[in-house]
Amino acid sequence: MRFCYAFRRFSDYPYLGNAFDMDPSKLTDKFLNRVNQMGFDGIELGMECLDRIEGEEKGLKEFGKRLNDLGTPVLAIRSGGLMIDPEKGNENFQRSKRAIIFAEILGSEIVNGAISGSGKSPYIDTGTRLIPQSGSSLVGAQPMGYFKSQNSSRDTTMPEYEMLAEKFVEISKFAAEHGLKISCEVHQNSPVDNSWSAKLINSLVNQENFGINPDLGNIIWNYDIPEELCEDAIKELAPVSNYWHCKNLTRINFPEDNRTLFIRENIVGGEIDYRFAVEAMHEANYPGMMAIEGVFTGDQFYSDKLSLDYCKKLWHELEVNKKNQG
Repeated sequence: MRFCYAFRRFSDYPYLGNAFDMDPSKLTDKFLNRVNQMGFDGIELGMECLDRIEGEEKGLKEFGKRLNDLGTPVLAIRSGGLMIDPEKGNENFQRSKRAIIFAEILGSEIVNGAISGSGKSPYIDTGTRLIPQSGSSLVGAQPMGYFKSQNSSRDTTMPEYEMLAEKFVEISKFAAEHGLKISCEVHQNSPVDNSWSAKLINSLVNQENFGINPDLGNIIWNYDIPEELCEDAIKELAPVSNYWHCKNLTRINFPEDNRTLFIRENIVGGEIDYRFAVEAMHEANYPGMMAIEGVFTGDQFYSDKLSLDYCKKLWHELEVNKKNQG
């Protein structure tokens, strides 16, 4: 098993950056050496970062060589967005194709996409009132942990899934020409937000290099009450997975408000049983990487190394048991 660092905090004293809006010039040797010393095999970067690299192909090659030399290659690229969104669908589609070109230049293995769409309303329906959501012209709440989720599988029609599958087929075939895999992430506020919708899109796309990213944390915080148990979801999704975002969190439910808040934890803490999840993936002969999403706050290097060491231990124990039984 290989481990990819999908860091969600970017702390490099004296600089504190946004891991979802990265400036590639801020990826210092000091930061990358720390990542390498933690024991990760490489990192995940988003297109919002890679699009800022100057010099086109030459600039990307130089960037990739530097990261490879430091032991932190770009193993995976994030390039999301709903490709059938009326407003931004074509932009999202073209960015995914560009990500494939970038991935080939950088020597990456997979392009992962969370297919959240534009909010159909600037407000979140809490069940009792409307409140502004962040990302609208009004400063408001994150659209997670409510009784309703925008652009969810509950509201997606079969023709929409079929149109989405057509886009993924085109993207997957293009990726195959460049020796790459495509992963569709189970994600809140998207048509693929639970196990049944993920299995549906996987069956509709039906391409050898296409698979699912079974991000269990996104199932937990999509609604105030999760649609399914993580244990049930991972058993369903393990056989069709090709990339795996891993994070953990604790729910704090306020039933009188149809509202749940979340405390982000490292992998060892939180409500998701990763021993159970890893066993499910191991039994399914999961061929991909374990991409550990880091903490949002605190010492990311200490907390995320705890997560990494724990996950390595789980996989090692399973491999030893398999060898002894064989």
